[in-house]
Amino acid sequence: MNKIAIVYWSGTGNTELMANCIAEGVREAGGEAVLMAPGEFSADRFHEYSAVAFGCPSMGTEVLEEGEFEPMFAGVEGSLGGKRIALFGSYGWGDGQWMRDWCQRCSLATLYDEEGLILQETPDADGQEACRDLGRGLAKW
Repeated sequence: MNKIAIVYWSGTGNTELMANCIAEGVREAGGEAVLMAPGEFSADRFHEYSAVAFGCPSMGTEVLEEGEFEPMFAGVEGSLGGKRIALFGSYGWGDGQWMRDWCQRCSLATLYDEEGLILQETPDADGQEACRDLGRGLAKW
């Protein structure tokens, strides 16, 4: 069974909804999903999971949330080599530059989707299904 970590930060609940839908997809595909906040994950935990999905919304001028998520991610960034990861998040403005920048930072990792999964504002039914599809895919990866 694939054990997938879903590490996310959410300010408005949109990215949290995405994380929960990803977890549903993992479980539907027979995997185990473990949801956690940024403070619960560090580089020494990668070995516990077959893949890690990182989720963070776009903040400010299209950057990752700087109080909790960015410090955690900066701490694991040097350990991404060969790790299987996915990136996801929501945004309310801009054109998704934060996700393109984030994907580039992960060039040493094996990305499930090289563009990440981004949804604008609150995920609608199609967006929620895209998140479940991501979860199902991660569980079978």
